[in-house]
Amino acid sequence: MANVKSATKKPAVKARSHAQSSGRGSATSKSTEAKSSETKSSNPRPSDAKRSETKPSGAKAPDKNAVRFGPATKSGKPPDKTSSRKDSKKSGDKSAKGTVADVAESAKIEPPPPEVAEPDEAMSPEEAEQARKRYLLKRFWVTARGFWGKSGDRIAWIASIGLLLLIILHVVAQYGINVWNRNIFDAIEKRDSTTVLWLSAVFFPLAFTSVALSVAQVYARMGIQRRWRAWLTDNVVSRWLSHGRYYQLNLVAGDHKNPEYRIAEDLRIATDAPVDFMAGVTSALLSAATFIAVLWTIGGALTVSYGGTTLTIPGFLVVAAIAYAAVASSAIAVIGRRFAAISEGRNQAEAEYRYVLTRVRENGESIALLGGEDEEREGIDKSLRKVLKQWALLCGQHMRTTIVSQGSSIVAPVVPVLLCAPKFLEGSMSLGQVMQAASAFTIVQSAFGWLVDNYPRLADWNACARRIASLMMSIDELERAETGDDIGRISRGETAGDAMLSLNDLTVTLGDGTAVVDQTEVQIEPGERLLVAGDSGSGKSTLVRAISGLWPWGSGRIDIHPDRRLFMLPQRPYVPSGTLRRATAYPGAADDWTAEEIKEVLDKVGLVHLKDKIEDETPWHQTLSGGEKQRLAFARLFLHNPDIIVLDEATSALDAKSQDKMMELVIKELPGATLVSVAHRAELEAFHSRKIVLERRKGGAKLVRDIDLVPRKGKGRLLGRWLPRRRA
Repeated sequence: MANVKSATKKPAVKARSHAQSSGRGSATSKSTEAKSSETKSSNPRPSDAKRSETKPSGAKAPDKNAVRFGPATKSGKPPDKTSSRKDSKKSGDKSAKGTVADVAESAKIEPPPPEVAEPDEAMSPEEAEQARKRYLLKRFWVTARGFWGKSGDRIAWIASIGLLLLIILHVVAQYGINVWNRNIFDAIEKRDSTTVLWLSAVFFPLAFTSVALSVAQVYARMGIQRRWRAWLTDNVVSRWLSHGRYYQLNLVAGDHKNPEYRIAEDLRIATDAPVDFMAGVTSALLSAATFIAVLWTIGGALTVSYGGTTLTIPGFLVVAAIAYAAVASSAIAVIGRRFAAISEGRNQAEAEYRYVLTRVRENGESIALLGGEDEEREGIDKSLRKVLKQWALLCGQHMRTTIVSQGSSIVAPVVPVLLCAPKFLEGSMSLGQVMQAASAFTIVQSAFGWLVDNYPRLADWNACARRIASLMMSIDELERAETGDDIGRISRGETAGDAMLSLNDLTVTLGDGTAVVDQTEVQIEPGERLLVAGDSGSGKSTLVRAISGLWPWGSGRIDIHPDRRLFMLPQRPYVPSGTLRRATAYPGAADDWTAEEIKEVLDKVGLVHLKDKIEDETPWHQTLSGGEKQRLAFARLFLHNPDIIVLDEATSALDAKSQDKMMELVIKELPGATLVSVAHRAELEAFHSRKIVLERRKGGAKLVRDIDLVPRKGKGRLLGRWLPRRRA
């Protein structure tokens, strides 16, 4: 069908971001070309030369007209993340990490997602929803099947073929036990002690072989599941973290809430269940084919006489097995038809409940200071009620399917005995044949009843696959926006001349096209310290996000000097898990700097009391106060030694004296750096040479004043020349 519904509610925008890989919190950037370590920012340190000798030099040049974000060394080169991470890992978990490392690289390439089409207007809402669900499953398999493709895991096919061989051998072992079952009962019926003794001795090797094959199946099956999950997780996480999409997903509409739960839990089920299903279906088909032949051979034809009419049923045991399985499977399909929808609702409710609990843990201090326990409890209880409601619906589904599955398991072994009883009583069938037929009937029934036993899990997989596909769909939309022309986006490039940063006719918009900052013209010279001021809500922070590349929507152009690196300090610095040394070096690797260098910068920013704890692994994001986190961000700044610094309310948690000290330290340690600050405090003007003021107006905020706090020799004010034209 050509008309297919999008996997999610289509995002209100198709977002565009630029080639970047950014850490949360602060990020360093390079523009279009990777330069040699000879190009350095001002204020070099004695250890720069030493570090530049140890850094890898084979960095790939970024795409033109793109700003590259990532940790940068003091020599001006981004460190090779792969090598630095490997050097810093411990050797104790090589096995698990080896699996991820083996499959990580191959997950970078995948087939393009299927084209998204709007639903046919003639479709009813139910038909459109079914089309959407079919598209989601198709979208999941487009990426997931790549595990067995050219860019997939190198042993995927070997492991899959090995699992198939093990299943075949296990069916052979089952047949051997079935034949043994017939022979032992025939020997018992004849009171043949010699044969009984011989068959008793044969049974144990046969049983051991069957158990060994079952264990080998588990190993092969779970090995495929583990490697497939690692491969697909690397694929999804790589796309999620690229170009700031993990941030942009918060700004666009769509069915991608709680991406962390989808990646951690839904993706696990989405890769575990299909392997179990394929192994189960293959085993069921082979078992059914094998033991149908047994039933046909043993049972023969059944002749029934009634009222002078004789009816002969060939292969009556096979007919009975198929009819029994058809009734049971039809019953489970009807009873469990809402299983998938309920399962999906349960997963979403669980994800939201976990999110609510996580927010309480992460914001525990603020909640405790405000005394918000009762309100938080109400929110937790409300979320829990949704979970319990979904579980109640799921319980009803399980109860109904249990009636069929449990009833089938009780009745199935009895049916073949009752059907064979007439032939046994008339002497045309031996006791061994009756028991063999009963065993074969049970195996055939289990094979045909595979759907009965696995329908709930199949429904759960369906829901999880659609949830992970919805996340893929939203990422697809962002990727299409990066190359499409149907939504306005900000262009990026290189500045001409010595200008460090220029905003050319820049308009920053929301996803729906509403302007936040309208038609801005600013040029920032080397060493200039620019303060961006304005009322709350005037778009200052949005402008900073646009400069960093995280906010791609709008028009105009942002140009950055091609040889310079940019570093962001947000109002709420991100503190990663792990040691304090890692938190200080972030987004670089912990071993990019020596312990003495880490201690030195901590001392400079007023965290001397933490110098001896840099190797401690504690929840630093909870331990550090807001002011300490901002001091830690400045410590990162001095380690990375960038050329362009953007501060977004980066001193808001510091008292006035500490703020002055920190700004003086920036000017002293990085005298040649270009500084762009967003702040409300008027006292920060003393540390800047220029101030521009944003004013919120109808149609978007505009720059209304450009003030030289320190006279600039020979420099005309571009904004000053431009503003009169705008006012006219």
